[in-house]
Amino acid sequence: MSTATLASNTSVFQGFSASYAPSTNPSGARITRRGRLARTLVVASLTVVLAAGFAAKSSGGDQSASAPTYVTVVVPGGATLWSVASAYSTGDVQAMVEQIREANNLTGYGLAAGQKLRVPTK
Repeated sequence: MSTATLASNTSVFQGFSASYAPSTNPSGARITRRGRLARTLVVASLTVVLAAGFAAKSSGGDQSASAPTYVTVVVPGGATLWSVASAYSTGDVQAMVEQIREANNLTGYGLAAGQKLRVPTK
């Protein structure tokens, strides 16, 4: 007949149980109401500074965008919107056609000889 013995409470719970753990601060320092208020204000001010920094960083790219510049072109006889756009485009001609249409409030793609167009330049 053997009897089993349980280990002591400190080895079983290892200080994690609230009923067996001492109620003192592990560092031994006591913080007053004034100290808690100061700690809260420091944490709150750091949060505000970090949030402002992230907000400024995320909106920084919008400030570098400038208004587009335009060249006024008189449409020669027989010219199309595509031919005007291809003459002034350095890349995608279809995108330039749409930019010309937006800049001049054109509803269609037809042009008349002598018509003045604003053509965006980059």
